[in-house]
Formats: sequence, C-alpha cells, structure tokens
Amino acid sequence: MPDRRSFLRSTALGAAAGLPLLGACAAGDEGATDQDPSGTGAASDAGAVVRPVALSTWNHGLDANREAWPILESGGRALDAVEAGVRVSEADPAVTSVGYGGAPDREGHVTLDACIMDEAGRCGSVAFLREILHPISVARRVMEETPHVMLVGQGAQDFAVAQGFERQNMLTPEADERWRRWLAENGETGPPPINAENHDTIGMLALDRNGDLSGACTTSGAAYKLHGRVGDSPIIGAGLYVDNAVGGATATGWGEAVIRAVGCFLVVELMRQGHDPQEACRLAVERVIEKNPDWADIQVGFIALDKRGRTGAYCIAPGFDYAVKTPDRDELVVAASRLG
Repeated sequence: MPDRRSFLRSTALGAAAGLPLLGACAAGDEGATDQDPSGTGAASDAGAVVRPVALSTWNHGLDANREAWPILESGGRALDAVEAGVRVSEADPAVTSVGYGGAPDREGHVTLDACIMDEAGRCGSVAFLREILHPISVARRVMEETPHVMLVGQGAQDFAVAQGFERQNMLTPEADERWRRWLAENGETGPPPINAENHDTIGMLALDRNGDLSGACTTSGAAYKLHGRVGDSPIIGAGLYVDNAVGGATATGWGEAVIRAVGCFLVVELMRQGHDPQEACRLAVERVIEKNPDWADIQVGFIALDKRGRTGAYCIAPGFDYAVKTPDRDELVVAASRLG
C-alpha cells in the first residue's frame, strides 16, 4: 500500500490537467467507480439520490460516521446523527485538536468551540468554553433551551453546569507536556504557530432518510493560541452552514481565513446557484485565497453535501482527508494538494 505522501503526490498529479492553480479534493483511482468517475461521491445520473449520507472531516471522521450510522440507517434524524458522531472525537484523547486531549492555549487552558445546525435552520453555539467534555451537546442545548444562538466563556460554562454537564480537566498529561515544550522554545510572548499544520477540527454533515440535513462542528482551536481567541468553528456561516432546501457545508483549517470569506455560507450559496458540491467548495477556496494574502502558508478545506446526497471537498494545502459513508460506501478520501 502506498504511503500517504505518495498518495497525495499521485492524486495531485492526476488532477493537474485543466487546473492550473488548485487540485480538486478528490480520491485517486482507488476512489473512482463507474457511477462516480471523479471519486467525489457525486452520482453520474443527474436524477440519482443517495440516502442516508454521513460526511466528516479528517481520518477520525471514519469513527464519527460509524457512530452516526445506526441512527441514520434506522431512520433517525440527521441532527441526532451529527451530534453523536462528533462526540466520539470530542472524547478521544488521541484526537489532539478536539475536546479532551486538545492542545491548550498559550496559558495552558483547553478552550473549546462548537456549533450545531438542524434542518429547520435552528442553530446553537458555544465558544471559549472550558472544562466540559462535550461542547457540541452544550451547543445543542443552547439551540433547544434558550432564545439565543451563542454563549461564550464563563456564561457558557455556567449554562452547561446548570444543564447537568459535569466539569472536568480537559488537559491530558500528553497535551500538557507538548505545551510546556512549546512554551520553553517560544516563551510566553511567542506568536501562536500560523501554518498549514495548525488547523484540525471535526466538522460533520448528514442527510437522513427523510431528506433532511444537519451539521456539527467542534474543536479545541489552534494550538497555543492567544487566550480568548475564537476561530471559525462556532460561527454559523463561517465554520458551518446548513440550508435544508440546498445543502450543507463545514470547514477545517485556519479559522481566521474562513471567517474572512464567510466560507460555509458561501459554499451553500454557490450550490444554490447551481454548482455541485465539488465546484462550490473549489470556488469557496478560491475566495479564501483572494481574501488572505498569506494563503500559501495556511490550510483551509471545505466539505459539502447537497440534498441529493452528492458530496464534494476542496482544500489549499496537502494533508486534508475526509470520510464518507453511504449505504454502499465507507472510506477515507485523501485530498489533493494545491498545484503550483
């Protein structure tokens, strides 16, 4: 089996023809089928509909999709599926960019951001939340139990505790050791690392058997960020957006760049204009590049899912993968890199 770097290189070369700037985030030959020659998950038959579908960012999205699948397969709501799915990553200390085990800020505090959005356009969000294992579930409570969309900081924590969530230390010994090593090398006033490696999140989209869409996004944010920093992940329209008449999108990468382009709202609006999910993600990445002069030093990727069950993804830098699960498919798709 080829290693990941070789796979990325071969995928990028395969995408080169006709794409002078950017390579499509699509599978290599291993992901292509007669029904889906691009490997992106889009059916070649314009009338085909695939249901249910689970789509998640990064390789830990495989476990998220599999957790969500029994809900979707049994006819449950996409909202319940995406919440259940991303909770897996939130509780996994091996996922060092989400929830328990996530990298702290420069002061050594793990601060969490999350949002959720359902088929009716309802949404909930928390930001700068500390000591709560499942921020996505707190975000859902904000959506369902309050008249608000977003709660932050101490107020978000107080709300979570009042709702029955228990406080716990979210900084694992391994994350603490990595932070102390970074601090020793960079000092308390050193800038947070802004590069293509400091970006992970889990974003998840689902289409259920009823044809309804929902999405979720959750993260511990950029490693060693300034205390109080919030990225795109809890911001509706930036890190996540769902329109049940059209489709949904979620983002991963350097949050400031996604916010400047209002990235996920843009992806959905491009799908509304008639672009398929793949093309919508590509155009949104081009907008991110336009709005961010430092784009060559960062990573931004989008995934999208439309009402017909078609999927798409696009990114700037090497290293982005995403997970797709349908009744006939369960795989990790490795993204191509930007072409120079």
